[in-house]
Amino acid sequence: MTLSIIIMTKDFWDNRWLTGQTGWDLGQVSPPLKAYIDQIKNRSTKILIPGCGNAYEAEYLIRNGFDNVYIVEISEKAIATFKARFPDFPNNHIFHADFFELTGQFDLIIEQTFFCAILPELRLKYVDKMTELLNPNGKLVGLLFNRGFSGGPPFGGSLSEYQGLFQSKFEIKVMEKCYNSIGPRLGSEIFIKLQVNEV
Repeated sequence: MTLSIIIMTKDFWDNRWLTGQTGWDLGQVSPPLKAYIDQIKNRSTKILIPGCGNAYEAEYLIRNGFDNVYIVEISEKAIATFKARFPDFPNNHIFHADFFELTGQFDLIIEQTFFCAILPELRLKYVDKMTELLNPNGKLVGLLFNRGFSGGPPFGGSLSEYQGLFQSKFEIKVMEKCYNSIGPRLGSEIFIKLQVNEV
């Protein structure tokens, strides 16, 4: 079995959690996403967080009055860890599934270290899936790495790559280097705010 097949499996990600290989986990809400969440006025916005891991952003949203928050995660171990930490999160808002098989419609999808976990050859499929899951005028907001990595996952990228990737399906509202990243990621993150193109 090739690495490209292995890293898309539940067992691969469960093993990362079981062995503590969770370098993507900040232990807190990412500051740029917290700043974005804090300015959302509509608390009924239907929000999805794919590849959520410990889902600090989901917990923050719920604790701040958002009641329409959903998470999707392929790793059973990650979901169990999240539920142990935050047992009040509604079970029917948790999808233990492959993101690419998910159905539904959302107003906002929050990207936080999911894009960098999938194979680079799946990035066009990611863009298509996002447009499928988002309502008309729905938004994809989050963080992408502005750097390369040896091996992977994570898999890096660049501003020019992302512009080329997203511009056919999204209006790029914001795509720029992040000014309020946590210290270890300062200078290596891009904040994106993308809106689905009207058909």
